[in-house]
Amino acid sequence: MMNIISKLDKAFDSRVRLGIMSILSVNESADFNTMKQLMELTDGNLASHLKALEGIGYIQSVKQFIGRKPNTKYMITKSGKENFKKHLDALEKLIK
Repeated sequence: MMNIISKLDKAFDSRVRLGIMSILSVNESADFNTMKQLMELTDGNLASHLKALEGIGYIQSVKQFIGRKPNTKYMITKSGKENFKKHLDALEKLIK
């Protein structure tokens, strides 16, 4: 059992980070406002979790303008996808 727990990634301990990764793992990308609405979060709360995941290389962002409005789009990285899958596999084994 301890071996399974050691395979859980601390980066996904937060429900917000788990939600971000879930959204990005099934979508090619998602913008800030879409994730904010889906998870019902404040700007600051979402931004801090996105920054943490981007800092460890699990997600990446692209900033652009749509018309005159700024828009930030997020995508999961290869490393993020692999580590998220390992985390989910470890959770599944723990449940069994």
